[in-house]
Amino acid sequence: MANPLDEASLRDLALSYAGRYATTAAKLKHYLRRKLRERGWAGDDEPPVDALADRFVELGYIDDAAFAEARTHDLLQRGYGARRVAQALYHAGVDREATEVAEPGEAQRRAAAMAFARRRRIGPFAVEPADERKREKQLAALLRAGHGFTHARMVIDAQDEGALREWIEEAEDEARYDDD
Repeated sequence: MANPLDEASLRDLALSYAGRYATTAAKLKHYLRRKLRERGWAGDDEPPVDALADRFVELGYIDDAAFAEARTHDLLQRGYGARRVAQALYHAGVDREATEVAEPGEAQRRAAAMAFARRRRIGPFAVEPADERKREKQLAALLRAGHGFTHARMVIDAQDEGALREWIEEAEDEARYDDD
């Protein structure tokens, strides 16, 4: 069994973890607490887990907002919907402010729904037209992936990829108009 952790070894573990993984303050705290349970604590007072995580945030080693933005981008590219993205950020311990900053826009949500359909070969990307039962399964898959019902229905009902691209461009145009 490994030696109990002291302040220096706890800091070294935290540095190693933050250097290896894109992480959040909550995930770092969870990791350090798990290591403390496994190896024990050699100090007389409480281990400085919270203070260590706060210091890493202060130094910029950990940035919940940057993590949220990167994770959101990654999940949207893979075709997951906004609800699934929010769930992943919640489980990573990202605070609500950082989650709101990284929230995808309408065009990104639509593009993610199309990416999911393409990857799963559903809707206009299906090899053969779907019967009613299969369409319901496809709709359920989109909903489980975190897409809203309206978006899922649009993808399933789209005649072809061009119709989905127009749908996405419509949202992009609205976003540009709103920005002006």
